[in-house]
Amino acid sequence: MKFVNTDIVFQEIPDEVSLAINISSCPCRCPGCHSQYLWEDIGEPLDTTALDKLIAKYEGEVSCVAFMGGDADPEGVNSLAKYVHASYPKLRVAWYSGRIRIPAGINRQDFDYIKIGPFIRHLGPLKQPTTNQRLYRRNPDGTFEDITYRFWKHA
Repeated sequence: MKFVNTDIVFQEIPDEVSLAINISSCPCRCPGCHSQYLWEDIGEPLDTTALDKLIAKYEGEVSCVAFMGGDADPEGVNSLAKYVHASYPKLRVAWYSGRIRIPAGINRQDFDYIKIGPFIRHLGPLKQPTTNQRLYRRNPDGTFEDITYRFWKHA
């Protein structure tokens, strides 16, 4: 698994300041994708060493690590999520997946947030009430709650 770049984002996960890590080799290839450069197998290896360096760079500034993609290696994303929780217990972990459902064998409890769904242009992104994409937050009891509505502006 490789990552291309990172950014500090405020809108991807409600109430979180997230270190967004853009992962390459996306197999989803959604028509209308705003990050087509992530379809290619480019970037640097994303492993625990790279993750430690990224987190150290933004220590105290972020509350969440958001894996943006990784659908070519969901087990790798799951492993890194588990690592973040074990090594940085104050950080929350999010995963933006373009898949329709989370693959079997992935431990959802290793994530605090999971976004699923491919981008479908006529349905719109998360900020549109018509979107097919959904963002779920893990509750203290381990269940997941759909919080997609948090992206929608209410009149």
